[in-house]
Amino acid sequence: MSGFDITGWGTALPEKVVTSLELARRFGVDENWVVSRCGIRERRAVGPGQTTASLAVEAGRRAMEKAGLTGADIAHLVVATATPEQPSPATSAFVHHELGIAGSAMDVNSECAGFVYGMVSAMGLIALDRRPILLIGSDTHTLTANPEDRDLSILVGDGAGAVVLEPAAENRVLGWNLGADGACTGALRVPAGGSRMPTTEQTVRDGLHFAQIKGNEIYLNAVRYTVRTVRETLEGAKVEPAEVDHVVPHQANIRIINSVLQHTGLRPESLVTNLERYGNTASASIPIALAEALDSGRISQGDLVLLAGFGAGMTWGSMLLRWGGAA
Repeated sequence: MSGFDITGWGTALPEKVVTSLELARRFGVDENWVVSRCGIRERRAVGPGQTTASLAVEAGRRAMEKAGLTGADIAHLVVATATPEQPSPATSAFVHHELGIAGSAMDVNSECAGFVYGMVSAMGLIALDRRPILLIGSDTHTLTANPEDRDLSILVGDGAGAVVLEPAAENRVLGWNLGADGACTGALRVPAGGSRMPTTEQTVRDGLHFAQIKGNEIYLNAVRYTVRTVRETLEGAKVEPAEVDHVVPHQANIRIINSVLQHTGLRPESLVTNLERYGNTASASIPIALAEALDSGRISQGDLVLLAGFGAGMTWGSMLLRWGGAA
């Protein structure tokens, strides 16, 4: 009896819109170059007073309202983020307080694969404790991107997405897979601010608290590992790629997404993407896209829904669900 239904969902997106035209002018390139390179026409950025936790609170509140629950009903809160509110305590502690959560709270940091890692963690929790779980993905990577770094600035956006999981008699998870390759830690990183390189005046002057990316390495590994995890999940579930109704990938880069579809045999018409409007919202990208697909009525009872993501580290994960939650 470890099944669950997703009974509520919600999103939070900052009002501030940053267009690809604005960024193209800043970096002295053509707008079409930006769009063709990543598939993004605009993205959202936090404004004054907005943080990873404030976005998470907004998305979480909407998800609970959709499910007809309050914080007093939630047994466990899981927040997936790679841009925490502060080094300590965990971001989930701030969200826990604001939402009046009755139960536990923890963070999951698997970068952009965080929401899938969070789903697997929630699945384990609900198998042990048959009470509602609130899972949120929230990130504010515009705050970690160096304003002079063209490659990262054109990709990242801010946002949060949340789902409520409630116990159900039927197991909706047909397959899942998680993985990591710690040899790739240098491909995308924020070098300073931790125990390896504590914050000093010099690290701040040297810009070592901004994210650094090796674009080609990320691209190759993202495709390789996402293809691997999708294949393993589908093979474990004994489901053919053509049978998948909806693919909700991490919204990183349209070239990566298209390459994954090509190498796995997933149907292009099954793709759920909002990359053009929001950019790469990291841990929030999958739940935001899932919520929008649900709100539009695209996903129906019994549909096969595949979630797949990858992140710095490298980390990767996928999960295949037979939809049976709220409509």
